[in-house]
Amino acid sequence: MAKKKSKKEKKGDNAKKPVNGAVAKGKSIFAVIKGKITPRRLIVLLIIIAAIIGWKIYSNQKAEKEAETAIVKVGDVREELILTGEIKADLHAQMRFPTSGKLGWIGVSEGDWVYKGQALASLNKTTLDAAYQQARSNLRKYDSTVDRVHDDLQGKDETETYTEIETRVTAESSKDYYYDALRTAEYNLRNANLIAPFAGFVTYTASSFAGVNVLFSDIQIELIDPATIYFDVSADQSEVTNLNLGQKVIVILDSFPDKEFEGEISYISYTPKTGEVGSVYEIKVIFPVIEPEFEHIRIGMTGDAKFTLSEKQDALYIPIEFINTDKEGKYVNLGSINNKVYVEVGIEGEDTVEIKGDIRKGDVVFD
Repeated sequence: MAKKKSKKEKKGDNAKKPVNGAVAKGKSIFAVIKGKITPRRLIVLLIIIAAIIGWKIYSNQKAEKEAETAIVKVGDVREELILTGEIKADLHAQMRFPTSGKLGWIGVSEGDWVYKGQALASLNKTTLDAAYQQARSNLRKYDSTVDRVHDDLQGKDETETYTEIETRVTAESSKDYYYDALRTAEYNLRNANLIAPFAGFVTYTASSFAGVNVLFSDIQIELIDPATIYFDVSADQSEVTNLNLGQKVIVILDSFPDKEFEGEISYISYTPKTGEVGSVYEIKVIFPVIEPEFEHIRIGMTGDAKFTLSEKQDALYIPIEFINTDKEGKYVNLGSINNKVYVEVGIEGEDTVEIKGDIRKGDVVFD
């Protein structure tokens, strides 16, 4: 007679049955998993999923709050070439005496306006005049000597001895030497006065009083006509082809960072500058309108010149740093940091860039 199994033994037998047995009896794996997830476990799982989603949303919102944004605008976009240069002047003279001596007279001070042909300063002419008179006397002396030698040798064109030739050549050479000495002395005496070559302002004087010794190598007076001031820049061979005479230019000087001076190209060199590495060409930018600030502009002031190469009006544009690039092309994050919208890029300015595509004025882009 068979012995009945206890409840404990039945429970043990059930525990030893494999899951595959349930599948074999027609139950799916999902049914088995469903049987193992209790309501309590399900609630915990849902809470974890909700927390992950919430954290993701919070992270995106925080990132968007911290990200820089820009608004798509409509306006003018310019492609510019920026070159560094300095202020110069066409009429700018640094005046020196042709010889050293004592300053006998000075008639101007720094800041004076002078006229073309006006005497500005003079050397003491005592020694210069003495040198001139001595040179004249020596020339007369050797001129007479040459005349006497020629008289002595008259009619000896074919019979002149070597001694007579030497005597004649010595006399003629001495006359030539003192003729050149007279010309030099005359030049030094005539140029002992510094004369203004053009009308302008005196911007520098080496001395404000007479009686001091000066060297011929030292600048004594500096003169400038402010109406001839221009901005000088250099462009290499790849840049100069984009520039044209009369082209408008904006000049910003380092001394006036908040002021834009309007200018135009007046000269483009046909030959490169000497002493430069590579082919570099001089560009002159003049200022058609004399503005109040010109009173404070000085030779040698540096700054930047902006040349407009291309321009488009009423274009959609954004700051250039909001354009991103991947393997598919250029895009912007439109409306959020995770919304890529691919765009075409047009004219690129210094700070802004033209954009084309599925984007409108007023849209917000994220960095």
